Amino acid sequence: MITYAQQNSEEQTDAPAQAADDHIAPAPRVSVQAFCETVETAAAVQSAGEDRRLAKAHLKIQMGGMAAAIEAYRSAPTPNVIILETEGRNDVLTGLDQLATVCDAGTRVVVIGRVNDVTLYRELVRRGVSDYVIAPAHAIDVVRAVCNLFSAPEAKAVGRVVAVVGAKGGVGASTIAHNVAWAIARDLALDSVVADLDLAFGTAGLNYNQDPAQGIADAVFSPDRVDTAFVDRLLSKCTDHLSLLAAPATLDKVYDFGAEAFDAVFDTLRTTMPCIVLDVPHQWSGWTKRALIAADDILIVAAPDLANLRNAKNMFDLLKASRPNDRAPLYCLNQVGVPKRPEIAAGEFAKAIESQPIAAIPFDPQIFGSAANNGQMIAEISANHRAVEMFLQMAQRLTGRGETKKPRGSFLSPLLEKLRSK
Repeated sequence: MITYAQQNSEEQTDAPAQAADDHIAPAPRVSVQAFCETVETAAAVQSAGEDRRLAKAHLKIQMGGMAAAIEAYRSAPTPNVIILETEGRNDVLTGLDQLATVCDAGTRVVVIGRVNDVTLYRELVRRGVSDYVIAPAHAIDVVRAVCNLFSAPEAKAVGRVVAVVGAKGGVGASTIAHNVAWAIARDLALDSVVADLDLAFGTAGLNYNQDPAQGIADAVFSPDRVDTAFVDRLLSKCTDHLSLLAAPATLDKVYDFGAEAFDAVFDTLRTTMPCIVLDVPHQWSGWTKRALIAADDILIVAAPDLANLRNAKNMFDLLKASRPNDRAPLYCLNQVGVPKRPEIAAGEFAKAIESQPIAAIPFDPQIFGSAANNGQMIAEISANHRAVEMFLQMAQRLTGRGETKKPRGSFLSPLLEKLRSK
């Protein structure tokens, strides 16, 4: 019998691709070869190969289906993953038996077929097929099938990356990122880490009242040392569920990086942390663009003026086009309602960007200024401030969690908190 790595999977339905915001962990560096029967399936596989989650995979597409695959592997080693399209029932079972004689051990097989039958599915699983996708296959179906081969079902929630970036400098994107991360950790009880990517001027350490001796710069400048244990030593604990990978915020070095400079750090964080919030500085370079495109969800923060509208639309359009199989970027308005300042209404933003903002955070220099100067979050300064509820709603949208997980405290909670602080 062919020794494909077998993986349990749920039955496919004949519905089109599932929701684009389903979390799919990226695939590692693997080789994938597809043998298609139809041009439509070949196009879907080609589109899947351009998806960010298969960026590390090496994909090759050929026509000819099962017969071409059997002939190709008579004299060549098989890749990590084979994608086979078949149009019949008996053809696929017979073909798999023939393929078993030329296939290397450890190769995983994904079959794309038109027969929606549980008996056939069980026969495929019995022969060691890893997944069965009902045609017509969409790009996201192929992405999900390949990526799920390398991620355990119970670990799918691990490694969700949320990138927060400002449409313009000074719009408060870092403040939003830090408060949203606080809500994710405190209210949703989800273990999270904030990675401050502004190495020269980052404010995460100040906002969380942390001054760690090490941080993200140590990992970026020593990529050969990056592993789980090394990154864990660099993390600064802010709360029970929130950690910080701080920026040095010093100018003794010039922070010029290549496009892949942060890849090792992000990949390592994905393996251990359920949620990673990237505080992306307002600059446009190879590595910032790469970080945004590779994120699972993106939040653009904009102030209600013309320059922000232009920049937000440009970023929104580019990121949406670069991530066709993902949920569109989200955006929020910040510093809304500055006295005597002409502002562009939220409706005008929505009309230009063709998407509604997920929040419009009011301008409140007293509360936000006090929080920044004291190294606290808005919820710590004023628990009933209306921005606190907005941060929670954004946290829920960005993590895909619809309800809070925070347990209800007793009437002794305030006293216990004071005792802990002392």
